[in-house]
Order: sequence, then C-alpha cells, then structure tokens
Amino acid sequence: MSRRIEELAYSDTPIGEVNLRRRTDPLSGVDVFEVKLGDEFLMSSLFVVAEVAVARLALARLAGDSLAVAVGGLGLGYTAQEVLRDPRVGELVVVDYLEPVIDWHRRGLVPVGPILTGDRRCRLVHGDFFGLSAADGFDPDRPGRLFDAVVVDIDHSPAHLLASGSASFYDLAGTRALAGHLRPGGVYSLWSNDPPDHGYLAVLGQVFVDVAAEVVSFPNPLQDRQATNTVYLATRPLG
Repeated sequence: MSRRIEELAYSDTPIGEVNLRRRTDPLSGVDVFEVKLGDEFLMSSLFVVAEVAVARLALARLAGDSLAVAVGGLGLGYTAQEVLRDPRVGELVVVDYLEPVIDWHRRGLVPVGPILTGDRRCRLVHGDFFGLSAADGFDPDRPGRLFDAVVVDIDHSPAHLLASGSASFYDLAGTRALAGHLRPGGVYSLWSNDPPDHGYLAVLGQVFVDVAAEVVSFPNPLQDRQATNTVYLATRPLG
C-alpha cells in the first residue's frame, strides 16, 4: 500500500467487509477519508456538499425550536454534523446498521467523530434504520416517538440499494410507515446519487405534500467536471 494511503479500520459486517482509509489528496495535500464496502466506494470526505445539503434543506423547511431530528446513516458524519450546526435542534438520533462505523466515531478515527460524540444533543444508535421505520421508530428508548425531521443517507438511491432488505422502505406502504414517525408538518429528506426518479416522486406525492427533488451540483476534481446528486424533500400534511 502506498505511503499516501493508510487503512485505519477494517471489519466484517452482515452486508460485507467495511474499510476506512485515509489518503493524501495529490492536488491539495489534505487528508481524505474514504469508506469502502467490499470493492465498492461508499463515501469520501472529498465530496460532502450533497450530504450537507440533505440536512440543511430539510431544516430550512422547519420553524420553531427544540427540534427533534433522526438521521438514517452515520457514514463519515457530515450529515449529522450539519444537523447539529442548527441551534434550533434540541436532539439528534443517528441510526446506523454498521456497528464498526459508530465505533470509528467513538474512537475519533474520523474528523467529525469528536464533534458528534462531544455534543450532548447527539446520540448514536446501532440499529437497522429500515426495520425501525417499519416498526416502532428510530429511538429505542422511546418507541413511537415523533420527529420534526427524518434525514436519510444510506442507499445510493431508491433504485440502487446497498442491500435488498431496504427495498420496501421506498414503496407506498414503507413511505406511509415513515410518515408515521413524523410530527404533522415534519419533513423527510433523502440523499440520492442518481438523477430525480419520477416514480419515487409519485410515491412520495401520495403520502406527503410539498414534494420536491432538488439537484445539488458540486465540482468533481478527479474527473474535472461538475457532478450532481439529488435531495428529495417532502412534508407530512398538517391534517
């Protein structure tokens, strides 16, 4: 392995081998943290614009203080960090299926880890986000509680899944179950690596109001071009 690439952690998980590594970016000289699942790259600290936007755009739809937010997918922590940047947030529950990922943050192996674990508003929960959505919700200490926002960054897109077990989350029944964990007026947001999916927008429109797909653009220096992700946004009706 090159001296510019360092493996920080490696674990077997129920969905494959997960690997955290750090490398030096040859263009900027800064440290870049990357996560791989098997042979597939999941995320990189070099590209976090959309991971930040999925939280920022959700919170921008909300009014009030002492907001309760659930995040599905911890990853490198940039989505959760953006939630905590909003002073109106009173509590954040972050659910991740991969216990080693939570351990990276608790051990300070990733830059955002000390920020999340050092904030009293934030709680990291090891669990199956999709299974929890279909059942009693995202807070094991308070089954059935409602959130002001549920922000999700797990699968590559509603059609490109990390594991087949999450497929039902995106259908009509799964979407209705998700909405049941939001307060009236609460917001759901979802990160996607793919362009807007009109079929998924139609499903959201049967359950939520103010449904939108925001295309987020950012520079990709590795390919010398602009890249795009999608953020889906939807609000639970008040009535």
